Amino acid sequence: MEEVVVVETDCRAELTRGHSYHSFSIKSSSESAQVNPITTSPPCGREEDGTNWRGGGELNPLDAWLPITESRNGNIFYVTFHLLCSGIEFQALLLPVAFATLGWAWGIICLSLAFTWQLYTIWLLVQLHESESGIRYSRFIHLAVTAFGPKLGKLLCMFPVMYLSGGTCVQLIIVGGSTMKLFFNTVCDAKTVTATECFLMFTCLAIVGAQSPNLNSVAKVSFVGTISAIVYCILISALSVAKGRLSDISYDPPLVESNMDRGFGGILNAMGIIFLAFRGHNVILEIQGTLPSSPKHPTYKPMWRGVTISYAVVVMCLLPLTVCGFWAYGNKVPSSIIEILTAAAQFRGHKTLKCVLGLICILVVVNCLSSFQIYGMVVFDNLEMRYSIKKKKPCARWLRVIIRIFFGGFVFFIAVAFPFLISLAVLIGGLAFPLTYAHPCLMWIAIKKPKPKGVMWCINTGLGCLGLCLSVVLVVAASWNITQTGLKANFFRP
Repeated sequence: MEEVVVVETDCRAELTRGHSYHSFSIKSSSESAQVNPITTSPPCGREEDGTNWRGGGELNPLDAWLPITESRNGNIFYVTFHLLCSGIEFQALLLPVAFATLGWAWGIICLSLAFTWQLYTIWLLVQLHESESGIRYSRFIHLAVTAFGPKLGKLLCMFPVMYLSGGTCVQLIIVGGSTMKLFFNTVCDAKTVTATECFLMFTCLAIVGAQSPNLNSVAKVSFVGTISAIVYCILISALSVAKGRLSDISYDPPLVESNMDRGFGGILNAMGIIFLAFRGHNVILEIQGTLPSSPKHPTYKPMWRGVTISYAVVVMCLLPLTVCGFWAYGNKVPSSIIEILTAAAQFRGHKTLKCVLGLICILVVVNCLSSFQIYGMVVFDNLEMRYSIKKKKPCARWLRVIIRIFFGGFVFFIAVAFPFLISLAVLIGGLAFPLTYAHPCLMWIAIKKPKPKGVMWCINTGLGCLGLCLSVVLVVAASWNITQTGLKANFFRP
């Protein structure tokens, strides 16, 4: 039986935060209205879980109160900045490490395959954002609940979404704080500054920046983060070429040995680094949700233009960074982000390059701070949604401040307690791997219902199954590498 929702004729106008919850739920009989059948709305669930939404987008009164969709006046520039800021991150610095294991040929093949695959799944998500009935799915979990049902949808996507948002914020504190420590110790010669102090400084700056009310309001921050990411990619690539190749290096991949950590385990770990370097799928729908929409002007056109522009820039940043880094270091490429940044300063001790290292560190910190705002907004939105559903009113300003301070303190504690989480990126990232490469394909089949054994059905079924299998393989390989090489679990000692 179809669910019928009464919607005002010109319902695309923005809802204001000043109205009460009930004023959105009850329509006056004197108002001009039309009846729209909603057949693809998320299945009903418990109220406290937020899965009993009566549709999405403008049909959902809660959207006017939540940070992701509070403002829908975004444009193609905002979308591009958000995508670039969330898409070019510190993981890109590790791509030469993967090439050291795979070599030129297989490294380029895997990088091209990962880029093409994830760009295709982005296209699927952009197409699924708006249904034919006008419902907008502005959150990944709500689309998953619609496609897989309330129980299976939350089971499959809750952990990946929370890890790729909250977990990314923890990693940003670790990388940003460690980079700040490198800056103070190397550039400023302040050897007494500790990592914990740098983590705390970074977290305080991130909390101050997180006071923006909604995702659209951080567009300028995303612009700054985008510029900083592009500039440090260019600087690191140029420094790698300027230094020249190290002596006695090799570009050939190591021979596969019987020891799995030096053979297949190392190869799979390198593939994991490449595939997990492309991020941001958990915020694609959220970013698209900030765009205005109307029956004549749906959001997928400007959104796809923004995706095309942003990922063209991503290629122009990541490819030179990878090629130049591997060309300069070969099989001697540093194995961690901080070591890569430090290696940039080791150029005959020239004082000028010490200043360049300081500039690169500042740019990396700025990019991490900017990315924190985008990924943190997903968590803020989820927390505020639970409050608004329970209280049937929007969060007050003071409550939003408390939520952001609490979240900042929580991720700071996790970063200090588990500073080795970066070394587990492939293991934990393997668990979230399907969100990027498999779930969009399977959701397309569940929602669009293409003709069985047709072209789209075969492509999405094949990619979905392959993504799930690769996820299992990456988790097993990462676990095997940890058991073979050990894990430096420096609890509370960043």
